[in-house]
Amino acid sequence: MPPLDVKKTMTELMEMYKSSPKSQKTNFLLYGGMGTGKTTMAVETSRQPVLVHSFDPGGIVSISPELIESGKVLVDTRFENESPKNPTAFQEWDTEFFRLLNGDFFPNIGTYVIDSGTTWSSAAMNEVLKKAGRKAGVPQQNDYLPQMTLLENALKVICSLPCDVVFICHEKVDKDEVTGKIHAAPLLTGKLTTRVPLLFDEIYHATAKETSKGTEFTVQTQPCTTYRARTRIGRRGLLDKFEKPDIKYLLKKCGRNFSDM
Repeated sequence: MPPLDVKKTMTELMEMYKSSPKSQKTNFLLYGGMGTGKTTMAVETSRQPVLVHSFDPGGIVSISPELIESGKVLVDTRFENESPKNPTAFQEWDTEFFRLLNGDFFPNIGTYVIDSGTTWSSAAMNEVLKKAGRKAGVPQQNDYLPQMTLLENALKVICSLPCDVVFICHEKVDKDEVTGKIHAAPLLTGKLTTRVPLLFDEIYHATAKETSKGTEFTVQTQPCTTYRARTRIGRRGLLDKFEKPDIKYLLKKCGRNFSDM
């Protein structure tokens, strides 16, 4: 083996990083309660065009029709109508996602959105129960590992896409019976609540509160005793703990690529 050319290797690695699509994109996990503006933030403030794979029935009602009609937002709602007795949503999504992936679709969009990861996760469990011959049954302990494997493998591919990714989740709230403290996290199955966030750069908690001027929407970018949150692009104080729910604004504030495709 020839001796290592250290300077050449360092230069190659620097150029590899600069040319990598992963160095220019951001993955967001956005979670919160109902009515906190998650879908609006994910779809209307992300880099366009935006592709939305919708699993929440009626989830796109809050999206501006003008954005859809103009082609700035592309919405696929076929995954919203899921029946546990005849589950099809996850398999349909899997087929469509990999059709787009193999057709080099994703380099041509700004953002890919799953709305929501909570119902996507439920669809995956329905698929697991279907394959086990127990459609519409109650999940058993040995069903969770196949579901987690299915979702984690899919998310690893999703998070490696060349476009930005926004993974929306509903909120799970638990109370510690000993301390009485409230803890909130993305609503996912079992250990996915802690394992899925590890795959994302940004984890934001969406909130809405009524003020004298109307409803005020914000996102929390840093953790506290109640809410899990994290920012990597906002390190060293680039982002405040509470920010306005605007993805392109946050990307610009952190010096990232915020322009549309």
